[in-house]
Amino acid sequence: MREKTIDEFLTQLAARVPTPGGGATAALHAAQAAALIAMVGHYSTGEKYAAHADEIGRIVADADELRAEALLLAENDAAAFAAVADAFRLSKSTDDEKSARSAAIAAALVGACAPPAEVIEAAGRLIELAEGLLPVGNRNVISDVAAAAEAVRAAATTARVNIEINLGGITDEESRRELRMATGRVDAIAERAEKVTTAVRAEIRA
Repeated sequence: MREKTIDEFLTQLAARVPTPGGGATAALHAAQAAALIAMVGHYSTGEKYAAHADEIGRIVADADELRAEALLLAENDAAAFAAVADAFRLSKSTDDEKSARSAAIAAALVGACAPPAEVIEAAGRLIELAEGLLPVGNRNVISDVAAAAEAVRAAATTARVNIEINLGGITDEESRRELRMATGRVDAIAERAEKVTTAVRAEIRA
């Protein structure tokens, strides 16, 4: 996926093929948020920002790490959903085959929920970086902190719905509990993103 052009990716996304889909886009929202945070950090260097140099440096380093992680999650999501498609193609001619197919589908769905659950975790870390950068970053590019926050929000809410659509097919109660815990964090992330955007808009409209 990382070797495709943007046009190639979007063409494949638009096609009637199982992957990439919403889960991959959730991860790419997170990757874009991380890149925007790092960009603002890179514009916030020099003597003017010396008092916050260590903090900004840490934010950039963490954002770079999360960008790489999110891109990997996009690829993992595509692979995990391909496994779901493979499970649905299993034979169901006999009762034994039906049982094996159902078990394979349930297991594959747990695997398919893992990348979006990790995207939600990454989104929580990213919104913390945006919050940290907001008061100390270069004011000329402060709108990009809001852009990052909105990308974080999109990542988290998109990941949530990609988990929720699969929960009904997951039979393992422990997995269902853990996934519900992951989706339960999304509203707080979205609220924090809204606060960042609101603060930026208030400043640039002043």
